Amino acid sequence: MSGARPAVAVIIPALDEEDAIVRVLGDIPDELSATVIVVDNGSTDRTAARARDCGATVVAEPRRGYGQACLAGLAALPEGVDIVVFLDGDYSDHPSEMSTLVEPIARDAADLVIGSRVLGETETGALLPQARVGNALATWLIRHLFGVKYTDLGPFRAVRLTALKKLHMADRNFGWTVEMQVKAARRGLRIAEVPVRYRRRIGESKITGTFLGSVRAGYKILWTIFRPSGGQR
Repeated sequence: MSGARPAVAVIIPALDEEDAIVRVLGDIPDELSATVIVVDNGSTDRTAARARDCGATVVAEPRRGYGQACLAGLAALPEGVDIVVFLDGDYSDHPSEMSTLVEPIARDAADLVIGSRVLGETETGALLPQARVGNALATWLIRHLFGVKYTDLGPFRAVRLTALKKLHMADRNFGWTVEMQVKAARRGLRIAEVPVRYRRRIGESKITGTFLGSVRAGYKILWTIFRPSGGQR
């Protein structure tokens, strides 16, 4: 990638985010000249229409699941993409910080960059207690099992596409982020974390906003870490 600006694509899974998606898309840095793909994961509101109005490519993926939406976005990537950024559609992350995640990959210092909410500034009430506990436990387990120190499983991340393809991502729902990080650790990818800010999302979380959602997410994360294959194909 040296000598030329890398081609960046942004994949944004979205489910009923019509109140947030315009803000998310409006804050993506212009200097990245990124291809933006919003994956409509079965919305019943105007998420898809608003994303199109903002110039994003909209991919319909009615099969629910965060990982399912990410996989649909990857399948829709145009030719020539070097770096893929994953970003939530609820405006909890700060898309304006995207260049900070892309930069270590662009200068060939990393293959995967995680935006760490733990290292950055978090608005009061944004990162719920169950998410903090789950993050701490999961990253501790990954460190002791695979020898790689993470501080967060945050969804805001950038990855070199050639490296991502080697991971053979397969998870369809809650385990997507931890699957990527476990596989990256096992395959010896160059991994970095950068501090990112985090705020209260617009609307209610589909995962950690309910007790049942939190339990299901926690179970899937632990299952992904402990399964014998370590998420490998």
